[in-house]
Amino acid sequence: MTDAAPMRTLVIETATAACSIALFDGDALIDARHDIVGRGHAELLVPMIADLPDRGRADRILVDVGPGSFTGLRVGIAAAIGLGIGWGVEAVGFSSLALIAAGAGSDLDAPEIAVAIEGGHGEVFVQHFARAPLAPLDEPVSLAPDAALARIAGRPVLGNAARRLSEIAGTEALPDARHVMRLPPALRTLAPRPLYLRAPDAKLPGGITPA
Repeated sequence: MTDAAPMRTLVIETATAACSIALFDGDALIDARHDIVGRGHAELLVPMIADLPDRGRADRILVDVGPGSFTGLRVGIAAAIGLGIGWGVEAVGFSSLALIAAGAGSDLDAPEIAVAIEGGHGEVFVQHFARAPLAPLDEPVSLAPDAALARIAGRPVLGNAARRLSEIAGTEALPDARHVMRLPPALRTLAPRPLYLRAPDAKLPGGITPA
């Protein structure tokens, strides 16, 4: 009896200014792309996937569900769900903050870290993680910089909001799809729907917020 072939996984990451994809065979990276695009995810994502071997065809899809940009999250999740339906495979989610934590370099000598990324309206999204093994220590929250600084409480900071929290030693970082297999399996099984943490900027007539 032979062992089953490794599962091929397509990873989609569009939660921040980066647009990032990766294709894995089991835990082995086949190919990846990572570009800083600002607001251009919708135009870039599908061509990036099409450039992968076999046009990115996979046995499952992992997609970043946030927190992050409202538009970026919707672009990535819509693509993951659409491809999943077309290929007849499952789409599941992971957190942008956990992915940044997973990408922390081995030179960072700290048992706990904070991840902080830009959240809009002057706020930042913050969450703390233990490093060995990687595990969330609290729930992600959206905070003003002063409140985030108090919550971080001296931990090293990773993320694109690190420069705003200047009193703490920080490292600029964005999520990178290449690091997803560093996440524990339990952190790769979120529902494929956006994790917003705050209300959308846009409102429909009558003050109704979009779903």
